[in-house]
Amino acid sequence: MAHDTSTAAERDHHTGVPRQQRVIVVGVDGSPTSWDAYVWAAGAAARGNGRLVAVHVEPLGEPAAGFGAPIDYAGIERTRREIAEQLQAEAERIANELGVPVRFVVERGDVTRAVTNVAKELNADLVVVGRSAKARHHIAGSLSHRLTSRNDAPVVVVVP
Repeated sequence: MAHDTSTAAERDHHTGVPRQQRVIVVGVDGSPTSWDAYVWAAGAAARGNGRLVAVHVEPLGEPAAGFGAPIDYAGIERTRREIAEQLQAEAERIANELGVPVRFVVERGDVTRAVTNVAKELNADLVVVGRSAKARHHIAGSLSHRLTSRNDAPVVVVVP
């Protein structure tokens, strides 16, 4: 039986067989609670031979469009790109400090659907999100509540 002899593969200390990296999907929107969740997920990845997949979800529509206001679509796209680049840079900085591989994914649409789809596509072992601090989410339902209502993968909700 052939075994992976690369030094990069972490091995089970009982069998000597390389362990698969755990996939941890974490939602990142730039809020303090999402960064709390990201740091928690990065620590879990560092402790458990995992890799991070940070998911940033942008809305499909523009709020001003409903009011008939003129819209600078090129400016909106530029701003979205800049925000995503800033989030990615911070996510990579934190992951590098902890020695954890990270992949940054930008999706558009419904946050719950996007995070769920990425988790399913990658066969995630864990999904991590921060608890929403917005009062309206306690009435309408937050991302964390909607994710924990599904059973695609275990979900950790990080409370600051």
